[in-house]
Amino acid sequence: MTPRPMTPTMTHICPAMQRYALLLLIAIANLVPLRSRAQQLYFPPLVGSTWETVSPASLGWNVGAIDTLRTFLGDQNTRAFILLKDGRIAIEMYFGTFTKDSAWYWASAGKTLTSVMIGVAQREGLLSLSDTSSRWLGTGWTSEPPEKERAITIRHQLTMTSGLDDGVGDPYCTEAPCLVYKADAGTRWAYHNGPYTLLDSVLRAATGMTINSYFTSRIAVKTGMTGLFFRQGYNNVFASTARSMARFGLLVLNRGVWGTTSVLDDTAYVQAMSSSSQQINPSYGYLWWLNGKSSYMIPQTQISFPGPLNPSAPASMFAALGKNGQFIDVVPGQNIVFVRMGDAPDNALVPFMMNEDIWKHLNRIIPPTSTGVEGDGTVPRAFLVHQNYPNPFNPSTTIGYVLPRPAEVVVTVHDVLGRDIGRIDEGWRDAGEHVIRFDASALAGGVYFYRIDTGWSSGTKAMVVLR
Repeated sequence: MTPRPMTPTMTHICPAMQRYALLLLIAIANLVPLRSRAQQLYFPPLVGSTWETVSPASLGWNVGAIDTLRTFLGDQNTRAFILLKDGRIAIEMYFGTFTKDSAWYWASAGKTLTSVMIGVAQREGLLSLSDTSSRWLGTGWTSEPPEKERAITIRHQLTMTSGLDDGVGDPYCTEAPCLVYKADAGTRWAYHNGPYTLLDSVLRAATGMTINSYFTSRIAVKTGMTGLFFRQGYNNVFASTARSMARFGLLVLNRGVWGTTSVLDDTAYVQAMSSSSQQINPSYGYLWWLNGKSSYMIPQTQISFPGPLNPSAPASMFAALGKNGQFIDVVPGQNIVFVRMGDAPDNALVPFMMNEDIWKHLNRIIPPTSTGVEGDGTVPRAFLVHQNYPNPFNPSTTIGYVLPRPAEVVVTVHDVLGRDIGRIDEGWRDAGEHVIRFDASALAGGVYFYRIDTGWSSGTKAMVVLR
């Protein structure tokens, strides 16, 4: 009898190939949550007033606490408040004569628009964060000695580390006599509006367009945002409707992509924008305020305060914060964005305490999750290892994890045979969310694993390097 040909199965493949095939399947499976997350976000049409809603009750939220939030917001001179869940409007409130069609200024929350536009311009090859600012502003834009001025880069302007003196008579002034030496660039953090505002001049020189033209062509037409910058003294102030502000928050939540349209097609920049830009004030990114860090600084002081910026908010939250309570809060772990417009009882440049009070009310409405907060604390419930993003990637990716308590962390990379490729991060880390950048330029294409070990727990995920 002639034997029948064997049908290939896993049992007829050599052990090494079995192992590789199994690991590849695991890696592919790990990609599914990334696609699912993108698919579950809703994006409203670019034109018209249509915007899908979702009822708080259907989300399992405490509907009875919403009226208390409404009363609080009204007492705080709020004009508009919108909360998005997965891109859909879960809560939308207007006060007095303010409506969804009313416009209001963003104050310093508009700095984050500038941050995104700088990222877009860099992606287009028009500028680089490492460019000396004098390249675009000309020599003598400050009163510093030439060698000190040449040391200031666009990155220093983005991170509030220009070293220029914020204690001058008018910290909003953008003229050379107001921009005087205090410290070497990169060695001192100070919330100084003058050097920041000059980023608008950098954009104009690098792009050949006004800031409004660049905003419209690169962001507005792709997201349906409306609004414009207007001059107020030395400042360029952005104004829009609350829904337009919410559109911007949704864009940033989805890492610079509106639906399937890339607005800021630079994953590394988007990640850096919402990560600690320096260690002097770890709660500051590229003009974004960051929660969940070990300490923070506030405007007009050099004091470093221990603990997170907003203890009642999720550790992963980052925010655009403007005078009189203009807020955009983004929570990636929960697909939540909220915006607030209006006045505030105090006159703080960055009223983070009002933001904290809003989160105390939201914690009574939104039930805690494993990646969120419990009560008014910031400690996550469990140790979590996030899937790297992007994945597959070439050449770099970001790896995130969450610690429920401080730990000595070691992050290692292994090949498909389990061999140790090397350590990519290690050290004592506080409780909360952490993100590291991994560059795989030296590795061949294929499947690899990263392992995060705390001593009392560990987690492993697969990642795919493309070549």
